[in-house]
Amino acid sequence: MSKKHILMKEVVIMSDIKTILVVDDEPKIVEVVEAYLKKEGFQVLTALDGEKALSLFKNEVIHLIVLDLMLPKISGEEVCNKIRATSDIPIIMLTAKCEEDDKIEGLAIGADDYLTKPFSARELVGRVRALIRRAYKDSSPLADYLIFNGGDLEVDIKKMKVKKCGQYVNLTANEFKILLSLLVNPGQVFSREQLVQKAFGIDYEGFDRTVDSYIKNIRQKIEDNHKEPKYIVTVYGMGYKFLE
Repeated sequence: MSKKHILMKEVVIMSDIKTILVVDDEPKIVEVVEAYLKKEGFQVLTALDGEKALSLFKNEVIHLIVLDLMLPKISGEEVCNKIRATSDIPIIMLTAKCEEDDKIEGLAIGADDYLTKPFSARELVGRVRALIRRAYKDSSPLADYLIFNGGDLEVDIKKMKVKKCGQYVNLTANEFKILLSLLVNPGQVFSREQLVQKAFGIDYEGFDRTVDSYIKNIRQKIEDNHKEPKYIVTVYGMGYKFLE
């Protein structure tokens, strides 16, 4: 167990439903895969080209990508490279290429798994589940009380209270939602749009730039030096992440 991060009293604090992005230029394949994944309880987003895939990745909270290599506008290889530049999200590649060298190349550019067409939708779902289990088994805090850095920062999730150096700090409800959204996936970078969706839902009518104000306020309350934060850090050009 990390000395910086103590978990107590296991309890699920947020929905465990994962969102899968399915990217393929063949609508029939997308339709079949989407149906199978939804039947297994996943949320599914779809894209028929690489450009749309990257747009969805930037603006939505996605947990795994099923990615075809042969895509219009932007190739699957380029999509994978762009995503891997900022994220270690699990990626399963789909392709009609079946040579060993092609598989090795796909894995070399960042894919976690590889399926050749035609493939079994049931097998794909099985691989999705296996990757999700491995990638997210420790990704969300299954606790109602979190302690960081020997008590420097304490978060009581059930009571929505935060302590800094043993003293309660006054976070607004929205500030707490932003902080909790980052805590759920420590180390993962979230854009402003993703934080808005994760913290407030898709019906939120505020501007995503208000996230910057929330982050600034949270830092002033939980950081030793809000100008040199050690918990909520900025990834320039991308967004924010929480460091344990």
